[in-house]
Amino acid sequence: MIKEYRKKRGYAQEQLAELIGISPRQLQRIEANEENTKIKTLKKIIKVLNISDEEIIDYMKK
Repeated sequence: MIKEYRKKRGYAQEQLAELIGISPRQLQRIEANEENTKIKTLKKIIKVLNISDEEIIDYMKK
């Protein structure tokens, strides 16, 4: 989900990682669901990518 929204918003991994204060490698792992992510980091991603609550709920239902 994060990868799709990142691309839709026109961000490179490096750009998004810098905006939220993590390494590009960590963002790669988050996008690949290889890592448990802190709520604080997820909140930053959601805010920067402007993902609505409804979109998150829809994704969680899948």
